[in-house]
Amino acid sequence: MQATSPPPLTAAAPLAPDRPRPALDTFLYDNRIVRDFGLATVFWGVAGMLVGILAAFQLALPEANLHTSFTTFGRIRPLHTNAVIFAFVGNGIFMGVYYSLQRLCKTPMFSRVLSRVHFWGWQLIILSALISLPLGISTSKEYAELEWPIDIAITLVWVVFGWNMFGTIVRRRERHLYVGIWFYIATFLTVAVLHIVNSMEVPVTFFKSYSMYAGVQDALVQWWYGHNAVAFFLTTPYLGLMYYFLPKAAGRPVYSYRLSIIHFWSLIFIYIWAGPHHLLYTALPDWAQSLGVAFSVMLIAPSWGGMINGLLTLRGAWDKVREEPVLKFMVVAVTAYGMATFEGPMLSLKNVNAIAHFTDWIVAHVHVGALGWNGFLTFAMLYWLWPRLYRTALYSKRLANVHFMLGVFGILLYALPMYWAGFTQGLMWKQFNAEGMLQYPNFLETVLSLVPMYYLRGIGGVLYLSGVLLMVYNLYQTAQAGTLLAREPAQAPALLPEAQDPHVQPGHWHRWLERRPFQLAVLATVAILIGGLVEMIPTFLVKSNVPTIASVQPYRPLELQGRDLYIREGCQNCHSQMVRPFRSETERYGEYSKAGEYVYDRPFLWGSKRTGPDLHRVGRKYPHSWHYNHMLDPTSMSPGSIMPPYPWLFDDAIDYRSLPKKIEVLRGLGTPYPAGFEQQAVADARRQAQGIVQELKKEDIEVKSDREIVALIAYLQRLGTDIKGRADSPAAQ
Repeated sequence: MQATSPPPLTAAAPLAPDRPRPALDTFLYDNRIVRDFGLATVFWGVAGMLVGILAAFQLALPEANLHTSFTTFGRIRPLHTNAVIFAFVGNGIFMGVYYSLQRLCKTPMFSRVLSRVHFWGWQLIILSALISLPLGISTSKEYAELEWPIDIAITLVWVVFGWNMFGTIVRRRERHLYVGIWFYIATFLTVAVLHIVNSMEVPVTFFKSYSMYAGVQDALVQWWYGHNAVAFFLTTPYLGLMYYFLPKAAGRPVYSYRLSIIHFWSLIFIYIWAGPHHLLYTALPDWAQSLGVAFSVMLIAPSWGGMINGLLTLRGAWDKVREEPVLKFMVVAVTAYGMATFEGPMLSLKNVNAIAHFTDWIVAHVHVGALGWNGFLTFAMLYWLWPRLYRTALYSKRLANVHFMLGVFGILLYALPMYWAGFTQGLMWKQFNAEGMLQYPNFLETVLSLVPMYYLRGIGGVLYLSGVLLMVYNLYQTAQAGTLLAREPAQAPALLPEAQDPHVQPGHWHRWLERRPFQLAVLATVAILIGGLVEMIPTFLVKSNVPTIASVQPYRPLELQGRDLYIREGCQNCHSQMVRPFRSETERYGEYSKAGEYVYDRPFLWGSKRTGPDLHRVGRKYPHSWHYNHMLDPTSMSPGSIMPPYPWLFDDAIDYRSLPKKIEVLRGLGTPYPAGFEQQAVADARRQAQGIVQELKKEDIEVKSDREIVALIAYLQRLGTDIKGRADSPAAQ
């Protein structure tokens, strides 16, 4: 059974004499907001990709960190991910939704004012990220690094978007909700839930907060959010856009209506369970890991159902695909979606994950989806929309075809070296020699072998961006040749009450639901909440899931300051703090990590990539002088290191002004600091700093006790030492 493509205006069926004839309404579609989101998509796409290219070359050439605190890899890597996900893809989503929703509902957007507030509010949020992340103002949570004032702004702007979207749906002149709208509704609801739950934090200052969750619980919430941010921001809205724009571009109906129903409901129900597959072999309870694996494998079916529905829509249109660059981009986009959604479940298998996790294999996997699925479908929408918005032909199909080829080769040149790098890392880290010793005990040996692949990855990014710049020129020339149709006139019959509508016929049960957006939204919300609740409630309420360790004590004030500096510099982007229970890791790093060791970590810092070695057992492994020299000049301790130096840590003084408030907030969250300890915190920090300075002096290193490097050394020397027991923590005094 086939579903109609996004419906054109057609003559109504003859009405019975006793039926009222609906009036024909005339109205105006708002194309200006579509154009504005399109311009923002292009602008932020170029900006985000430029930052990504810089970050790529920084891993091959440390000098590319540009010798400033604002441009180190640790600070600009989250800037790149936020710019590409929320600025480039986010604006692309809104561009497509604002165009398609009006036509699917046969009505203009509910409010032009809300549309403008949404547009400018979203751009201001992106601008705040552009400013705050290079300054080191970060929560450290993957894809959720922005601090609490920006989180509140995101919530408010998202509500504006939802208000505008649901208002438009309520005022629609088309009774049935097309499949694309189902995905838009699920996206809005799920992203709202994910953002609010993951962003629960307590402010310390305007630029600093602490997560309400700690350790294992924080890790579960973060990757429930992180995985489903990919699912419900990078996937479901783009599937809705695929269901609209691909049939429009191909001039054919969607292949299967029934398959679209199965695809939608199974995808939104199963996806939400899969987050724990990012935490395999960690301190997360094993039952939660197993749930994540099981549902990740099940995801193959609905994901490929969507891919098949998209590709089979093009049956009989392959000659058109060869001629039209828009369809070429769409075919590769849907294929990349299929590849990424097959590889993801495979990576969730424990035996594969044991090799792939923390390696560049994951980087390759993510970018196949981001560059292929999100990037190419966005380019296809832009090429399809611009001639229609400006009432002219595309300036150059030839340039669009060149863009397509540059994009394809760019993806290949990016992904293939990263796959090779990932396989290399996974195998070298685990290799033992005939004597039973690690074949490559020096972590740096692995890093140096990857540098050529990092250069190739950067070149692939340059190729991909070159194609985007061609697109910018092509769209500019197209706009210059035409005139923006800001308010597009349209006509449609008014929507009769359901009891009087002759087109409402008994049929498939899902048709009833498609006529009722409120009920559909409620069922979608229930579907996405079940998995999260099943995984989180036991983890939070059953104490045996996070067993405590008596010797684990809160961080001392100076160590807490050092931890916040570690977060500010983005060290978690390159270093993990999770020793997995593999012989290869315990031989290299020491005792495997326990859940109870993280109960005072707000936020958790397990990391997702090892560009450098794991640091969970680095405490007391080296003298203070080693850390001092390593931060001043990494190559002095690790010849050939690709880590940049951090000279500002030796010049800048520790800011103790917010330290008492930090202690107060953490005690309110459950950290057992003694009552009134905030009044002693600064003095305690100064005492510990003086002790570190005295130790450094014994090795002929002179440093002031109020320098930031001293606090960072205190934190690094604390890591992983609690399982040996401590008697010098504030709680023990």
